[in-house]
Amino acid sequence: MTRILLASRNAKKLKELRRILDDAGVAGVEIVGLDDVPPYEEAPETGATFEENALAKARDGAAATGLPCVADDSGLEVDALNGMPGVLSARWSGRHGDDGANNALLLAQLGDVPDERRGARFVSTCALVTPGGSETVVRGEWPGTVNREPVGDGGFGYDPLFVPEGGTGTAAELTPAEKDAVSHRGRALALLLAELAALGG
Repeated sequence: MTRILLASRNAKKLKELRRILDDAGVAGVEIVGLDDVPPYEEAPETGATFEENALAKARDGAAATGLPCVADDSGLEVDALNGMPGVLSARWSGRHGDDGANNALLLAQLGDVPDERRGARFVSTCALVTPGGSETVVRGEWPGTVNREPVGDGGFGYDPLFVPEGGTGTAAELTPAEKDAVSHRGRALALLLAELAALGG
């Protein structure tokens, strides 16, 4: 059994990756999170792009643990805000991971923006770095629009505000399986499946 580190403490992200691997029939790998390995110094997320941040996190994890490491950097790009919050999505309101404050600030910033100009996309960049030095970076995008109020209690982050293209409800109203099939992270991780499966032998 090959252990693969997902450089995250987010239990929902860990569950998501395990679910995607199970659904794809990938065997021989065990996904562990940062809480399952000895602590190491994590570089701050200072990259200007999702790609830079994901690669830095994956390199740190592989170097510190000797395990193949997957890291993702993801966020919401809003057209009316010139692609922001982007890499600042998790700390848009000034406090990292305060979903309620981030959503409230985004709604306030889009208060006067008409429905036809509320286009947005979730972006996920996933990096896989092995102790041997091989590096793969993939990107998944999930287009949609920003709702006028939060709806639904599933998911996390901006899910209650994001209405996927072609859908009527928000991402927070989807079941985990429905979200995996179409989400930005699901799309990005699907591009890594072959390499993760190869690591499992």
